[in-house]
Amino acid sequence: MYIIEKNDKKPLCLQLYQELKNDIIKNYKIGEKIPSIRKIASTYNLSKNTVERAYSQLVVEGYIDSYPKSGYIVTDTKYSDFNTDFSKGKEEKELKEDTLFDFFPARLAKDSFPLKLWKRLFTKVIDDTLDFGMYQKGQGELGLRKQVAQYLIKSRGVKCNSNQIIICNGFADSMGLLAKLLKNSNETLATEFPGYHIARKVFDSHSYKIENIPLLKDGIDLDILKKSKSRLVYITPSHQYPTGVAMPISKRMKLLDWAKNTNSFIIEDDYDSELNYINRPIPSLQGLDNNNRVIYAGTFSKSLSPAIRVSYLVLPPSILEKFNNFYESRASRVCLTTQKILEKFIEDGHWDKHLRKIRTQNKKKHNLMKSLLKEKIGNTMKIESQGAGLSIIINPTKQFDWLKLEKLAQKEKIKLYYAKERSGDKWQGLMMGFGGFKEEEIEKAINIFSQIWNKCIIE
Repeated sequence: MYIIEKNDKKPLCLQLYQELKNDIIKNYKIGEKIPSIRKIASTYNLSKNTVERAYSQLVVEGYIDSYPKSGYIVTDTKYSDFNTDFSKGKEEKELKEDTLFDFFPARLAKDSFPLKLWKRLFTKVIDDTLDFGMYQKGQGELGLRKQVAQYLIKSRGVKCNSNQIIICNGFADSMGLLAKLLKNSNETLATEFPGYHIARKVFDSHSYKIENIPLLKDGIDLDILKKSKSRLVYITPSHQYPTGVAMPISKRMKLLDWAKNTNSFIIEDDYDSELNYINRPIPSLQGLDNNNRVIYAGTFSKSLSPAIRVSYLVLPPSILEKFNNFYESRASRVCLTTQKILEKFIEDGHWDKHLRKIRTQNKKKHNLMKSLLKEKIGNTMKIESQGAGLSIIINPTKQFDWLKLEKLAQKEKIKLYYAKERSGDKWQGLMMGFGGFKEEEIEKAINIFSQIWNKCIIE
């Protein structure tokens, strides 16, 4: 007998379905016939439609099948119930790290994001003119692309229009898109060494061969680049990561000549260009290019927020054509609301004001950390890179115990970061991030750090 409660909130067809399924699993064999719809309806005083719906669900799930003149036959009783007994230990929990000071090199302070303004702009741009029922343009919203193009022309000397801009979901997404677009014509990526590991890792994950090209005092070694087989090079010419070297105009022109003569492409990552505290930003390499050989890449992560995940590419015409024929060009890479708010943010002049504020705040933090480092450990360290971005990179001038530094830092609840992972690479540096600190926290952080540092000097 099946238990059917007519006063239960659960639909009758669902009650019957569950009773029948349990009966089939426990008591029936493959090929056996179950009662007819008419008999079940009569026995339990149910409507024919109710029983048919229960039987239909059992057919869909493969427990029974309908055979002409035979009725419903059991087709499969091999059933293993889902294990719903999940232990609490397997459940992922958000763990708060017990960290006193975090020197993360690419973080902005929480209160630096214009949250109140962002919320006001949200209410302005989110209205019934937006179509949330369709896939948005793969290049990004035209209004945002126009604003980005105007900004790049004015501030970085980039030669572009809105049609060349691709809005992407952060730097790694930008590099991933390029890796896929360029794969058929390039199998090797040349990169500066030392250089930005994220770009290298993204292209490596797409099966590119990576050629490390050494750095000279004025940037990438062009002689070695020319000898390489690569026809694609990734560089950070305005503020090289991690050394801070800036490529002079004469070398930029030679690099562009190489690209023209070899039919190669240059990926220009305009790293730290917006956060420069000493000199005026150097105009882009792309702005000097008259042969469409430079792909320009930028991001809003360090100057506005890494959390909103917005970056952009400026593609030369030949690669833009590939993108337009690419399957990923049919859907946007960044959500519609974020794009519309950012468009309004730039259009209304808030972006320029925000940049001035962020530069001022972080210049003070940069100068304070620099002076404290010189005061506390100056004779035992050299500064590798400073004057831009959100960190100062240092190295010891004396023999140094790096492993001891890690252990002591962990003991004192301080998080440290390295420009290179120490796994056989010849160059490394300690990245002293200041962007995530409040100004008043920096002195205490450096005081504790300097005590640890000095214990690691090998006399």
